[in-house]
Order: sequence, then structure tokens, then C-alpha cells
Amino acid sequence: MNTAAKRAPAPDAPSGDESSESLRRVAVASFVGTAIEFYDFYIYGTAAALVLNEAFFPNLSPLNATLASFSTYAVAFAARPIGSLVFGHFGDRVGRKSVLVASLLLMGLSTACVGLLPGYSTLGVWAPLLLVFLRFLQGIGLGGEWGGAALLAVEHAPRGRRGLYAAFPQLGPSVGFFAATGLFWLLSAVLDDRAFASWGWRIPFLLSFLLVAVGLFVRLKISETPVFARVMKQQEASRAPALEVFRRHPRELLLGAGGMVVAYGLFYTATTYCLAYATTTLGLDRGTMLGLSLVACLFLAAGTWLAATRSDGAGRRRLVLAGSGLAVVWGLVLFPLLDTGQPVLIALALGGALFCMGVVYGPMGAYLPELFGARVRYSGASLAYNLGGVLGGAVSPLIATRLQAGFGSASVGWYVSAMAVVSLLCVLALPETRERELG
Repeated sequence: MNTAAKRAPAPDAPSGDESSESLRRVAVASFVGTAIEFYDFYIYGTAAALVLNEAFFPNLSPLNATLASFSTYAVAFAARPIGSLVFGHFGDRVGRKSVLVASLLLMGLSTACVGLLPGYSTLGVWAPLLLVFLRFLQGIGLGGEWGGAALLAVEHAPRGRRGLYAAFPQLGPSVGFFAATGLFWLLSAVLDDRAFASWGWRIPFLLSFLLVAVGLFVRLKISETPVFARVMKQQEASRAPALEVFRRHPRELLLGAGGMVVAYGLFYTATTYCLAYATTTLGLDRGTMLGLSLVACLFLAAGTWLAATRSDGAGRRRLVLAGSGLAVVWGLVLFPLLDTGQPVLIALALGGALFCMGVVYGPMGAYLPELFGARVRYSGASLAYNLGGVLGGAVSPLIATRLQAGFGSASVGWYVSAMAVVSLLCVLALPETRERELG
């Protein structure tokens, strides 16, 4: 068990001068930052499903072009643990705030540059190579984002309300995905296919320039967390936080990563892969599928908020287990509903999958940080979160594409259920944490 996380040298509630106004500012900053960062990340996933195969891999067969597009998509997941190591190191040694500003800049600018990148017809083989490089930078930026945003909220929160405050950064992905999908839906509605494939898909990427400016304005107004300020005051900062995590907390790291697998697997199967599957294999209209994805995103937000806020009373572990168990069942009905081709049933299929994901994901905003002590919390929580992404998110669209081609859509549902079982078993091996002190 993580004894460092159980120590209680000081209460983790904010100090007396921590006003309700400053707490609201922290909640807004953690929410806005993750919403922008995940918007940047998700527009790539949507573009990968709809257009990047034709823009950057026109000489491949449709199946291989889709696989190549999803492979560039997976590159960022491989980069995210590297981002966790780099940003986690400085986040545990220098502070949460400054690192969050750097991650926002890296993520936002690399995303905007994708919108400026010429396609294969202009640059030849350099186009996909530069696309992979920018995607790699995206992954490094996002690898440092989530841990810092979660700690910003959790380490400012009063005791007994950490799940509530962590709900705000956890809502960022829902809002980012809704904005990304909504913008692609709008562009699909107002542009013909030729215009969309030629230049329309670039608009969401170029908007990242503006969003980075907004995010910086919000984040520069927040203060360092009181928990980290005490670590620095007591000169307890770790010299090598990542090494300390691997050496002293391997159990929490690996089991925490395993607990995240189903959240990633559900999300990227139900969004990126299902969007490609429905518009190509099932022949459904692109605008219709984007609209149904918007509806499903509301289920994700509802599940995230409900589980995160309830976790302060019911416990993080219990709710994550409930979401994982529900996902085991939903994986088996996801594709039978999708294959009907009926919009209402497709919305139910996607909405149910994302609701399950939200129930798992919501409490994780407080659960993963509580598994680690303050001196290594940024590195530990970020690594667990992003290693789970490699296992659950990076390979899900690739494996799903291969499974469907070889064994039919039902096999993809079994794959989703298998990921849910893995997460269920990992979380069963972890303790409850809501009563732990953060100092």
C-alpha cells in the first residue's frame, strides 16, 4: 500500500485565505484547459476517421489508408507517457502551474500546424512524415496536461469535495469532443465533399491558435496549489520523481493504468472507430453520424459528472467498478445496435458506451492522484493515466479495424468487453482512497 499517500502532516484543505472566488477560478482554469487540450486531440481523431486517409495516403487501398491514418493517430498515445515523464518531472520539482502553461502551448501550436500542413499531392512522402511528427508533439503536450489539471483541482479542493472539484477537468474531454465533433458536423453541413476534403477540414485545426490564447489567459491567473507549496517549503521535492514512482509505487502505477484501459477503449472505439465504420462499411451519411456522436457526447458528460460528484460519498473505487462492470455488458450490445443502421439505435449504442466510459472516467480525476504521495503525484498520476491510454486508446481503432475485417463486427464488441474485464480486475486490486490526506 502507498504509505506516502497515507501520511497526514497537514490537512489538504485550502488555507484560510483560499477564497471561494479563487476556488472557482481554479475550477474554471482546470476545466477550460482540458477542454481546449482535448478539443485539439479529438479533432485529429475525427479527421483521421473522415479525411486524413485521402489527404495523406492517397496511394493506398481504402483499408490500408484507414489503417495508416489510424496509425498516425496512435503515435500520440505512444508519445503521451514521454510527456508524462518530462512534464511530470518538472511538475513535481518546479510546480503545477508553470508546467500546465508549457503543455498548453506545445499541444495547441502543434495542432494548429496540422491545419497548415500541405497534403501528399504537394509534399509527397514528407507530408505524412511531418504529420506523424506533429502528432508526436501533440501526444507529448497532452501527456503533461491531464495530470497537472487534475492536481490543480484536487490539491486546491477542500477535503471531502475532491471528487467534485476533479469533476471539472474531467468534463473537459466531453466539452472538447462536443466542440470538435460539432464543428466538423457544421462544416459537413455547409460544405460539399470536395471543399471539405480540400480545405474545410483544416479550419478546426487553425482555430487552435485562438484557443491557445484563451487558455493562456485563464491559466496565468491561477496560483500554485497549497499542497505543492508545502512540499517546497519543507524541501521534500523528489530529485527523480519518475524513478521514485517506478521503484516505490509500481503496483499503484500498473493497476491504475489498467483501470484506465476501459475508459480509453470505450471512447476511441465508440467515436473514432465507429465513425469510420459507420460511414464506410455501413454507408451512413457523414453528417448523420457526426450528429449522433454529438448526442452520445451528452451521455459522456452526464456519466462523468454523476460519478465524479458521487464519488465523494460513495467512494471512487465502487463507482469505477460499477462503470467497468456495465461496460462488460455494453460491449456485447454495442455493435448489434450499431449494425441496425437505425439512427435512434445507433445513438443508444454510442450513448450507452460513452455513459459507461464517463462513470469510469469521472472518479479517476481524484482516484489516480490520491494513489500517490505529494512529492511524486504529478509523475505517478500522469504516467498511470497515459500508460492506460497506450493500452486502451492507441491500439483500439487499429485492432477494431482488423477484427471487423477478419471476424465481423461482433468480435469488436467482445474486444471492448475484454478491456472492461481487465480494468475491473485491476481496480479490484486497488484500495479505496477518498479518506486519504494529500500532504
